[in-house]
Amino acid sequence: MSTLTERAGQAEPAGPTGSADPVEVAAGYRAGRTLPLRVELVRQLKRRRTLVMGAILAVLPFVLVVAFAIGGTPDGGPEGNRVNLMDTATASGANFAAVNLFVSAGFLLVIPVALFCGDTVASEAGWSSLRYLLAAPVPRMRLLWSKLIVGLGLSLAAMVLLPVVALAVGTVAYGWGPLQIPTGGVLDPGTAAQRLVVVVAYLFVSQLVTAGLAFWLSTRTDAPLGAVGGAVGLTIVGNVLDAVTALGDWRHFLPAHWQFAWADAVQPNPEWSGMIQGASVSVTYALVLFALAFRGFVRKDVVS
Repeated sequence: MSTLTERAGQAEPAGPTGSADPVEVAAGYRAGRTLPLRVELVRQLKRRRTLVMGAILAVLPFVLVVAFAIGGTPDGGPEGNRVNLMDTATASGANFAAVNLFVSAGFLLVIPVALFCGDTVASEAGWSSLRYLLAAPVPRMRLLWSKLIVGLGLSLAAMVLLPVVALAVGTVAYGWGPLQIPTGGVLDPGTAAQRLVVVVAYLFVSQLVTAGLAFWLSTRTDAPLGAVGGAVGLTIVGNVLDAVTALGDWRHFLPAHWQFAWADAVQPNPEWSGMIQGASVSVTYALVLFALAFRGFVRKDVVS
């Protein structure tokens, strides 16, 4: 592709005589003002897939309330002696919010992250509008940063939306009270709310690997479904590999191995080591994938 995008607003290197021939650009053009974050955010918020994803996450707590109303209060399993977080779902609104995160962390929350980060660049290429954005001219690095920040922002919003709606619905259905820990003990409502914030933050960090995969694939293909599906598929492969106990300590290098480390935060005496290790692994993979995305896109010949 022409290098007009990268050189717009910059002067040509000086020749042997010391003179420079500036590239002609529109009066008032500033590369740093192209594609503002608010413009990209509004564009993404108006898309149907954003509205549908938000509706699914907002409806899930209502579905679980209906399920518990039909099925009755959760028990300890077939033998009545197995206690887990699901068994305390109807104890309070805080418990209900924690259960919503528990049932969603493994797969459901992966989808909005892959969707918002994997569809963002590939969809522009699929619509044949990417080259026109670059010819506007929007510098490639700025375009990627705008799309990545908005994609990550929407992913975080999706993760916040679920527990907030679940907490409100659970409070109405089961009352406001402390978070009962399955293994014994309780957390007062204020402490429980703080711990849930920590849980959401950790879930977001742990999903940065999926975000990195989706964003990198989005810069490599013109098919949004391929980028989104590829990120989800590779995340599932990671979960499968983590289930292979024969890998031993090698599983510690898999982000999936630490995806439920947040459970240590909802204990009377929280344990942070697992979350720190999981966050370190996720951030490391994500930085590498984001770097590959930027490096590849800057050198890519954009024709669509």
